[in-house]
Amino acid sequence: MSAPHLWLRAETKPMEHRAALTPSTAKELLDAGYKITVERSEQRIFDDEEYAKVGCPLVDTLSWKTDAPADAYIVGLKELPENDDSPLHHTHIFFAHCFKNQGGWKEILHRFDAGNGTILDLEFLNDANGRRVAAFGYMAGFAGSAVAIDVWCHQKTKGSETYGALKPYPNEDALIDYTKSRLAEASAANGGQYPKVMVMGALGRCGGGAVDFARKAGIPEENIIKWDINETKSGGPFPQILDADIFVNCIYLTAKIPPFVTREMMNGDRQLSVICDVSCDTTNPNNPLPVYSINTTFDKPTVPVENTNSKPLDVISIDHLPTLLPRESSDMFSHDLLPTMRELANRSEARVWQDAEKLFKEKLALARL
Repeated sequence: MSAPHLWLRAETKPMEHRAALTPSTAKELLDAGYKITVERSEQRIFDDEEYAKVGCPLVDTLSWKTDAPADAYIVGLKELPENDDSPLHHTHIFFAHCFKNQGGWKEILHRFDAGNGTILDLEFLNDANGRRVAAFGYMAGFAGSAVAIDVWCHQKTKGSETYGALKPYPNEDALIDYTKSRLAEASAANGGQYPKVMVMGALGRCGGGAVDFARKAGIPEENIIKWDINETKSGGPFPQILDADIFVNCIYLTAKIPPFVTREMMNGDRQLSVICDVSCDTTNPNNPLPVYSINTTFDKPTVPVENTNSKPLDVISIDHLPTLLPRESSDMFSHDLLPTMRELANRSEARVWQDAEKLFKEKLALARL
């Protein structure tokens, strides 16, 4: 069996700076006999030359559509280019966001059906224990907590002034230092009080990241409210959420559950003024936060919840939060993914890849109905 050919495509999602393969993991796969082609990208956190130096040939952006061999794996992270309904012929490894009936799920699957292509979805690569082999969850929670705290600080210091665009940080320390300075200013404007931060799903990777950032930013431990399965087994809604200043949702939604809050609850007394939906199941019919309906972006990070009482309530629903720290996020994810990428050389015998293909075929069958 010939060694796999990986084609790292350029991301087209605005402000997406991460990469599924870093120069260091690409080097390890090259040393193992893989062939890796890398598309040039102006927005990727890693310079093109970092890949060239380890031995990856560089090609034009989006050239996978016309130039990639039929047996090449097209590797990426986020959605494929929008406004394109052409058939997809290759095997793609990426976060397709279409296996949980998200908006447009049938359309993307129909494109693969038409081209006889395949999705091996990064979100559903699981080990023998059912745990994801690689995930951005920790960094998503970490970044989501950071943005939520910053929005709260903005509310306290800038009032109704629109919260501006986000830009990536060079490293974790820079983000923490920035947030500490913002909290010092905001808490002074809030009578010396720091916000209460409630994390839903606190025992998971994502929730752990949210809790860790709050601690590192200086939020007192007694102000960090950690909820998980035990606290929610009675079923929502949960009026306790309204007592926090900031609510960070980090659950991994797999089935319909009662809502955590409802729009009607927002009209009563509440301390809550910021929701960060890290899970970002915005278009999922089972979304447990039915108080907003659009994804926000790095350019426009917040959306207000309309028709509530006079107290502001801003929602952050950015679906690629880890790109706030793109180099560290990519390094962590790619390192965890590497052992599984090595198994591509024997894909027909590798359970994780076989399970991923089986899931794709099941979802494809549903899309044909």
